[in-house]
Amino acid sequence: MPTASRMFIRRAIGPLHEAVAAERNELTDTRLALTLTFVAGAMNAGALVAVGQYTSHMSGIVSALADNLALGAWVLALGGLGALASFIGGAAVSAALINWARRHRAGAQYAMPLLLEAALLGAFGLGGMAAGGTRAFALLAAPALCFVMGLQNATITKVSGARMRTTHVTGIVTDMGIELGKLFYWNRSRDIVVPSVRADRTKLRLLGGLLAAFALGGVLGALGFARFGFATALPFALVLMALGCAPSISAALSRGAQAR
Repeated sequence: MPTASRMFIRRAIGPLHEAVAAERNELTDTRLALTLTFVAGAMNAGALVAVGQYTSHMSGIVSALADNLALGAWVLALGGLGALASFIGGAAVSAALINWARRHRAGAQYAMPLLLEAALLGAFGLGGMAAGGTRAFALLAAPALCFVMGLQNATITKVSGARMRTTHVTGIVTDMGIELGKLFYWNRSRDIVVPSVRADRTKLRLLGGLLAAFALGGVLGALGFARFGFATALPFALVLMALGCAPSISAALSRGAQAR
């Protein structure tokens, strides 16, 4: 490959590689979290349009499961249990992949769950285009998307040391409320023994960004699925694939440069 082409690809792939690299900092964590939150918002809203069910927040699913059990709606309860189990399974698979990669492929430890998520979203999009109107696809699609959301949420949890979540907003807005409460707190006491209340403005900006990313993704996902159907999932799968492939591409470019 010509040197100019290699340099162009390296510049293009560099930010993607940094976002999923094993060496983390505040900036790379934020970039990855914003990207994944955007994807989660889009797929969650799109899932409602496509299969009639939100798939990212387990609070509603568990509540619906309890209601259906109380009402004796056993089929619906079984569906809720399947969605819950799928989300947990996705989180477990993410943890297993990351821990395995830390021992065997440390440089790609966060890329592997993203590649799996990309493959599943791609399969969802292509499967929906081929058989989206069938009952069998609808029954499989909801738990599959729950699995994807669990996979993604566990990934960013591992990446950020449990500081961030991407697939549900409850924790985000709760933390925003806490920081806003501290921001507007009136520190009347001048007693040096009692520390003043100070808001973490950096954290507040991050939380606002995550909330905006989820909402924007939701709007685009809903509009996309309403207009273009299941094909809307494919661009999001490509974004995740690009992130997941970045470490391997960077490694290949480095080996090529050394060989020269």
